[in-house]
Amino acid sequence: MNEKGECVCLIFLSFLGWGPKIKGFYMMQVGHALLKDTEGLSFYKLMGTGKGDGFNPYPDFSTYALLTKWESLERAKAFLDSSKFVKKYKHICHEMEYFIMRTSSSHGSWGGQNPFKSTIKIQKDQKLAVLTRARIKISKLRKFWSYVPVSRQPLKNNSGLIFTKGIGEIPFLNMATFSLWKNQEAMKQFAYSSEEHLKAIKMTRELGWYREELFARFVLLERNKID
Repeated sequence: MNEKGECVCLIFLSFLGWGPKIKGFYMMQVGHALLKDTEGLSFYKLMGTGKGDGFNPYPDFSTYALLTKWESLERAKAFLDSSKFVKKYKHICHEMEYFIMRTSSSHGSWGGQNPFKSTIKIQKDQKLAVLTRARIKISKLRKFWSYVPVSRQPLKNNSGLIFTKGIGEIPFLNMATFSLWKNQEAMKQFAYSSEEHLKAIKMTRELGWYREELFARFVLLERNKID
């Protein structure tokens, strides 16, 4: 595995029981101190997740997410192996699962910037991860969320979809979806052949749901759990 070039790592932290769940909730604040001045870390977001395995605005208080960008794969692996953040929370978590990726393409902005730089091309049979993030206009919230269940209907029992989870900074307002696909063709079948999803894209353009949006594709390098 090539150590050179920036990479992205997304970690899901799962908690069982009220005590650990409360510590997980407070992590959203105190976790920043453990990430401060981390060598090689150029961008990160500590986020909550949505209930279930889809794009759900209601919080899942058992699972949180840490999205990070690193100057190299070596730095990302060092963080997973020996960082203060991981050491503190792996003893509290029921499970810590991570996805290491390299960016294939990224369009749009997150907090006024596009943090992901394209560094790799997707090969035909490689697993593909997709991150879509939106900051939804308050005036459009009701109409947006009323259509979400319809647009995501084709994901149910989709043989090309390996994993999906809603993530975000603020429930209902600042939301994202992370999904992992068997390959690029499987993702395209959903994105460009699904009538419901195509209608959602059209409505996005016509109704202007978002104040800010970002769409990024990644090549999966590694998926594993921290023991």
